[in-house]
Amino acid sequence: MFTTLISSQDLRALREDGGRHSVVIDCSFDLANPAAGREAYHAGHLPGAFYLHLDNELSGEKTGANGRHPLPDPDTLAARLRALGVNEASQVVAYDAQGGMYAARAWWLLRWLGHGAVAVLDGGKSAWVAAGLPLEAGNAPEPETPGTLARKAALVATVDAGAVLANLARPARLVVDARAPDRFRGENETLDPVGGHIPGAVNRFFKDNLQDNGAFKPAAALQQEFGQVLGNTPASQAVMQCGSGVTACHNLLALEVAGLPGAALYPGSWSEWCADPARPVASGT
Repeated sequence: MFTTLISSQDLRALREDGGRHSVVIDCSFDLANPAAGREAYHAGHLPGAFYLHLDNELSGEKTGANGRHPLPDPDTLAARLRALGVNEASQVVAYDAQGGMYAARAWWLLRWLGHGAVAVLDGGKSAWVAAGLPLEAGNAPEPETPGTLARKAALVATVDAGAVLANLARPARLVVDARAPDRFRGENETLDPVGGHIPGAVNRFFKDNLQDNGAFKPAAALQQEFGQVLGNTPASQAVMQCGSGVTACHNLLALEVAGLPGAALYPGSWSEWCADPARPVASGT
């Protein structure tokens, strides 16, 4: 069972081996052009892969106060996954063409539903192509039969805005922001109406989890780097956030790869936090 990352060669072997049922999900997306991911999927995707859209399927309804990518309704998400043929024992593999930033969201959501057999394709679509493996074009395949996936106890933890706010008065958790350093400092903010960060938060840009080739850094390197970020705070007392609860999942995946499990996600993240002018804002480093 793959629970964090899977290589292209291991995924090929899994797909060729009829001994275990697997479902591959393309999560490619572009925040600036929400139609681009599906268009790229139609142009070329891993054989047999399905497509899930960040806004429409991997997120829920926005209210104006719950962030740009609120969590989806869990029963609706589980039903969608069953429609793709996901069973209780299925190995699910998510990938994208953006360094895993959207695939990690799907990985976290499956764990949120209690499904542990889910992994991200290390290096994504480009690694698959670089390995000389084929793509196919066109629409999604039809699942042979509906799946049997059912919600179980979550394998991940979450905190809400109230808990993050209370933590400011009596700090017990370390908040880690996955956004780019300039946005963390409150500069060049183009996605949210307010620049800055949650007071007391530290910055770990999610792209720092990757090597130059787009694959994740080795576990030892991630462990060392996150050790510097967390300091004396155990991972179980850390809260990962970002702009809208998406790239924070990339840091959560990297922590799991590093052998530092247990951190929580603040799903609403900065886009929810800054929607309430009563919540304090910090800027700079």
